[in-house]
Amino acid sequence: MLLKRTDIEAKLSRASARGLPEEKLLQEVALILQRDTEHDQRIQQNLLSASSKAENRFEFDLLERSRIYHLEQIRGICIDFRLRFLDAKFFKGAIPPEGLSEIKRLEKEHGCELKGFKVLAPSRLFKLEDKDDPILFAPIGNGYYYLIHKWGNDLHPLRKWLVWPFKNIVNRAALVLLLSYLATLMVPDGLFSKSGSAAEFWIIFFFMFKSIAAVVIFYGFALGKNFNSAIWNSKYFNA
Repeated sequence: MLLKRTDIEAKLSRASARGLPEEKLLQEVALILQRDTEHDQRIQQNLLSASSKAENRFEFDLLERSRIYHLEQIRGICIDFRLRFLDAKFFKGAIPPEGLSEIKRLEKEHGCELKGFKVLAPSRLFKLEDKDDPILFAPIGNGYYYLIHKWGNDLHPLRKWLVWPFKNIVNRAALVLLLSYLATLMVPDGLFSKSGSAAEFWIIFFFMFKSIAAVVIFYGFALGKNFNSAIWNSKYFNA
């Protein structure tokens, strides 16, 4: 005689029938869903509100040391990779569900309401005012921030070197000098005189330097391309 297979769904239905009445059960579920929706709305409201001076009362014994960063460490990364560290309300996209879930988990674990959220990301991901890898932070206090969630793609492996000329005026001047030297080397010998002397080389170099520097200065002023140290925490696109 073959034994009949056990239908788990039928077992669950019988267990449910012995539990709360159907109307009461639906009310309980509706209440849970309502509370969860209200929690999501409150988190979204906190993400859109500007409260940069907020300090969240975390239980320090529950924090992961590897996710705690000081403002100076964040500033250094922003300057090296030309990123911005701004209030979450300026972020163009939506915080992913995983990020909201992590906020909920931390609020439940630490028994507090998190506020003052910040996002670390490239400028193009922010709604900046006129004047591939975001990270969400919440302030702890005394210049420290706690990394809540990272999403999206990692930065291009060469980004640090691609934005190197924007780091400071010394780097930009060094790039202009290098480009001027390379451009001078490309000028054929004897193009302007038959002697091809060292004096001629440096005259051409000086001419190349002035030309390239003029283009760089015009590009910088026309497009508002300021140095990394000036824009890392600025909400203006032409700061």
